[in-house]
Amino acid sequence: MNKKIAFFPGSFDPFTKGHEDIVLRALEIFDEVIIGIGHNTNKNRYFSIEKMTVWIEQTFVGKPVKVVAYNNLTATVAQEMNANFLLRGLRNTTDFEYENSISQVNRYLVKGLETVFLITSPHLAPISSTIIRDLHRYGTNVDEFLPYTLE
Repeated sequence: MNKKIAFFPGSFDPFTKGHEDIVLRALEIFDEVIIGIGHNTNKNRYFSIEKMTVWIEQTFVGKPVKVVAYNNLTATVAQEMNANFLLRGLRNTTDFEYENSISQVNRYLVKGLETVFLITSPHLAPISSTIIRDLHRYGTNVDEFLPYTLE
């Protein structure tokens, strides 16, 4: 029987409790979740990929979750990782419009690669990495929004 592997791509700068919620719920559906931290050439990272990788790995110790950094097309990396699904979280209809277009292109690039959307739990929907970065940048403690503690 083929394992159901989901590839969860993003910049995860930082990885939030909203992201954690999506992964934990996905583990009820999939055998394994691979979290892919992508290099986005249009963004300068606030937290290093190396630190984020360690923090995410610590969050999911003992669970069938892997973390990889990548610098390629998401669909290509998912295929290389033997993932049959892309996993995406949706907070609102704006997210859906954007993610729907990307899912169509990914399916064109890799035949049979399905995108699965999970709706963010309502109490976590207002959390975004951008807001957390801004709060942290100006000295606000953001621990309540993250599944790990910043060092």
